[in-house]
Amino acid sequence: MRIEPLSRLRYCLIAAVSIAGLAPPASADDISVSLAGGATAIMYNSQTDGCAPIDTPDIDPRAYRDDSGDIVMFTLHYINRALRGPDLQHLKIDCRAALESGLAANPAQYNDRRYMTATWTDDGRHVTGIVHHEYHAEDHKKCAFKATIECWFNSVLSFSSSDGGHSFALDTPAVVASAPFTQDSGQGRHRGFFNPSNIVSNGGNAYFMASTTGWQGQDNGVCLFRSPNPLDSASWRAFDGASYSIHYADPYAGKVAAPRACKIIEPFGLPVGSIVRHVATGKWIAVWMAKANDADIPVPGFYYATSSNLLDWSRPKLLMTGKTIHESACGGSLIAYPSLLDEDAKSRNFEDAGDSPWLYYVQIAMNGCDTGARNLVRTRLKISGDGMERRQ
Repeated sequence: MRIEPLSRLRYCLIAAVSIAGLAPPASADDISVSLAGGATAIMYNSQTDGCAPIDTPDIDPRAYRDDSGDIVMFTLHYINRALRGPDLQHLKIDCRAALESGLAANPAQYNDRRYMTATWTDDGRHVTGIVHHEYHAEDHKKCAFKATIECWFNSVLSFSSSDGGHSFALDTPAVVASAPFTQDSGQGRHRGFFNPSNIVSNGGNAYFMASTTGWQGQDNGVCLFRSPNPLDSASWRAFDGASYSIHYADPYAGKVAAPRACKIIEPFGLPVGSIVRHVATGKWIAVWMAKANDADIPVPGFYYATSSNLLDWSRPKLLMTGKTIHESACGGSLIAYPSLLDEDAKSRNFEDAGDSPWLYYVQIAMNGCDTGARNLVRTRLKISGDGMERRQ
């Protein structure tokens, strides 16, 4: 059965909108992240391991430990089935859907295509799910245009679970980030907020990054969100350059005023795949897939940047070369959806990493010009540098 190439479309449209600028130079004591040189192992095969043809990797892997001690990972399509198991090496699909997508025609229901793109839990039982929601007006005959990219409207939503992530329900309020208008406004281009990173904690607060295509008064790029309690959907605020003060309202709950612009965090431009904190140095490491440009991305592939405060990041550094779903490709294979995960993470939410974490990502075979079979794979990384030597 053919699976429509949603991931390729999702990222190609982003690439057309944003090119990252140069960040401040890396500090002299910055750390280095590189491939360790070992074998790449297949962790999930879409042709053999799913419960249904749609069970194919389509988001950056997110993991947490539930209250039984098992690991729960979300990385599949918009019928959100989890991978579960005793450790990262032995995860199997749970055929029960933790979150369905209703492909609903009413955009105010936020139930078209829903992807579990970030999770957070303090106790392993009560779980917040941050969801990338796609409304495809062309599917519902509610668009003045025909192409998917011209009708696409994205929002970031909050869901919650009280059973360890076996089932999720829409929170109140539901909207964490949205454009200040409804899907029928500004058709002709992709609009909204999309592709949240994982959630990390720092100084008593939780953080994630999400991308926006922008609107009048708001630049496109990556914004940073903070909450003192990620289990409270009303508590998320975006950074405006001085403070975390921007609240995004539901445009379907009534007319809303355009909020202040969130500050664009460089050097990403494109969605951040994941963020972890390196235990030995305290440095944050962000990874993402990037399209080559004439500035700071010389070749396509996976890149990383480092930070001490989640706001100021080093310039991009190449981690892995490869054609990604930002590029137009026919034949061959692509790489996508990078995420750093460490088997020995101290955090229940896998937000920290030692010196030898795993790079998880998706290998995508191409059937002509359409995406074909996909494997979730991992390969070992090595973290080194002057900063480590002084800290240890």
